Amino acid sequence: MIEVSDFGNKDSTSPQHPRTGTEPISAVKMPERLTAAVDAWAETHHLTRSDAICKLVELGLKTAPPTITSTHAIASDAARIEELAVHEIEALLDPALPVDERERRIRRLTEGPPEFSHERVDLPKDLPKHRT
Repeated sequence: MIEVSDFGNKDSTSPQHPRTGTEPISAVKMPERLTAAVDAWAETHHLTRSDAICKLVELGLKTAPPTITSTHAIASDAARIEELAVHEIEALLDPALPVDERERRIRRLTEGPPEFSHERVDLPKDLPKHRT
């Protein structure tokens, strides 16, 4: 005779784990010493390992320095890229060219030809003129 556990039987000897919520399950791979430290922290705070990991991640995110993704950072990156481009273009241009021609060529290469300026997404668009 083969014994099969009865899932509906409340008197079953196997432990029953209730569903704890609707949050998605995320597996975390950690070294044994870190798992032991999390388990010790969880025990002192009377939490499950899962709840302890959530609390520790929340605490870590609160104390982490904010990431710099502001418009100012993006603008400074763009300026730095343009500086590098100008430096490389200057190295490629004929040194015998007059200064004003060198500047015109550099400007044309970094800003693009004027006939395509309306296509540039990094330049402000002209405001529509109001008719009075």
